[in-house]
Amino acid sequence: MAALAGSTALTACSPTFNWREVRAEATGLKAMLPCKPDKATRSVPMAGQQVSLEALGCDAGGSTFAVLSAEVAPGSAGEVLGQWKVATLSSLHSNDAQEKPFRPAGALNLPQSLQVVASGRRADGSPVQGEAAYFAHGRHVFQAVIYADRLRPEVTEPFFSGLTFE
Repeated sequence: MAALAGSTALTACSPTFNWREVRAEATGLKAMLPCKPDKATRSVPMAGQQVSLEALGCDAGGSTFAVLSAEVAPGSAGEVLGQWKVATLSSLHSNDAQEKPFRPAGALNLPQSLQVVASGRRADGSPVQGEAAYFAHGRHVFQAVIYADRLRPEVTEPFFSGLTFE
């Protein structure tokens, strides 16, 4: 799934951080991205079910931004979010994650709704920092994520605070 986030961010934007509101279609989620996003969809297994994972993502200022969503079976959102977090941390080769609750207004109140910050390695072995939020709304699960050489509050704050439901 981390690879899908990276694959959706193929083009750099100019000016560096040109924040704009985007919508994850059919989910009610609005997000702020610092560049015009590319869109991708891929079928992936999540918690024993095959789902269509939709991604909006872009690169700006040396960071990759992505908002991913999938519709899952009723009652499975917590399990899916927990497995998604584990898979992301595993792909980062990270063992130093810091977590805190994260629930945008309108999101389901689940223990797996978290914001996670971790350091790790990219596929080429270079260091990377990642910050991701996991949350659900109705039957949709979400991951909003930033990957960068160094995470900066002036970039992470507008991205994560911009996640809202209509």
